[in-house]
Amino acid sequence: MIKRFRLGILIRVLLLTVTLFLLLYLLMETQYYISIGFLVILTILQIIFLIQFVEKTNLLLTRFLESIRYSDFTGTFQNHGLGSNFKELNEAFARVIDKFKEERGKKEDTLRYLETVVQHIGIGLICVNADGEIVLINRAAKRLFGSSNLRTINSFKNISGKLAETITKLEGGGRSLLRISVADEILELAIDATEFRMRGEAFKLVSFQNIQTELEQKEMESWQNITQVLAHEIMNSITPIASLSGTIHMLVQQRSKQENNQVLLDPETAGDVNEALNTINKRSHGLMRFVNSYRDFTQIPTPNYEHFSVKELLHRIEHLMKAEFEKQGITVKTELQTETLELHADPQLIEQILINLTKNALRALRRVDDPELTYKAGINIDGRVFIDIIDNGPGIKKEDLEKIFIPFYSTAGNDPDKGTGIGLSLSRQIMRLHGGALQVHSEPEKETAFTLKF
Repeated sequence: MIKRFRLGILIRVLLLTVTLFLLLYLLMETQYYISIGFLVILTILQIIFLIQFVEKTNLLLTRFLESIRYSDFTGTFQNHGLGSNFKELNEAFARVIDKFKEERGKKEDTLRYLETVVQHIGIGLICVNADGEIVLINRAAKRLFGSSNLRTINSFKNISGKLAETITKLEGGGRSLLRISVADEILELAIDATEFRMRGEAFKLVSFQNIQTELEQKEMESWQNITQVLAHEIMNSITPIASLSGTIHMLVQQRSKQENNQVLLDPETAGDVNEALNTINKRSHGLMRFVNSYRDFTQIPTPNYEHFSVKELLHRIEHLMKAEFEKQGITVKTELQTETLELHADPQLIEQILINLTKNALRALRRVDDPELTYKAGINIDGRVFIDIIDNGPGIKKEDLEKIFIPFYSTAGNDPDKGTGIGLSLSRQIMRLHGGALQVHSEPEKETAFTLKF
């Protein structure tokens, strides 16, 4: 195409040059005025044809560029008798325009697909720009808030002032839980936000998910689990108390004698009654201790945040438990990714978690040959500080892994040295107060690892 266009220009320029030389020769050497006039007219016509030839190309190119500029791909590029020199040019322009049409069609199809997904998804979505204007809101969000007249973030103040404030303050990657009331209905919202830039403008995409049903289900399951454990523990204490009180009543009724308005018991019966009363006293104190443990579980203090060294924290734990380690012959190891690792948390509460987990590990290692306990600390791939407590004990059964964090649940059975069953639950609550998590991984007959993630 370019070669043919260049050849067309070259031929026209050569013809114009020859005509000009011939005209110059006739003017200087002859007096053929008619021929000179003819050549002048021919020269003018050649110049006009050359200009038209170039302008046709410019017009086609201008049309092509304007079509791209305004995304107007409805026009066609056909020859319409412009000559073979323009045929290939028109065909090339037409191919490019067809390609643009195809690409735009794909983008429109993709956009329609995304719009369908956004509108169909069950999670409420809004997108706001830097000025707080809502540029996108899906049907789920409109249904959730019972309003379709939401234009800006301030519009949410009509629903809930806390909701508008949360959306405004929530940064990209942030998450918040919020309880609000909409049309006399309680909503437990899990709100997530992400930020992005498009064409130099900042946007924030916010999702809303009502987790009220899930929370109610989990709450019911939690209450059922706690009720089962409470009933089990209380019955363990009440049953012997009821049995022994009945026994005492029977002994007094059958073996007592009444003399001078006094009830007399023989030494053997008095001893049996005394032993039964001592047992009732111990079980009553055990029940009181259990109730006090429950009260402690429900009254966790607010964390007092400080910056402190993880190395020093683990050193204190080792020093506190040193006697127990030596008594059981446990080999203790500490592995730190860096000696300068620090935490921003409540050192007293975190220390309490580590003591609870260490005591659990000590109980697990009592019947293990070559017992080992390892403390590991560092930063994981998510950039979060972690502390691992790993023992090579018998491990935790798979069916118990889901229950060990239930308050008062214990895997120790009838072990007289078993704890109250609230240590792990308390530890997990403390980690949640710190915005972290307490997780467990166990391989039977190999190891158990508790991980504190901050």
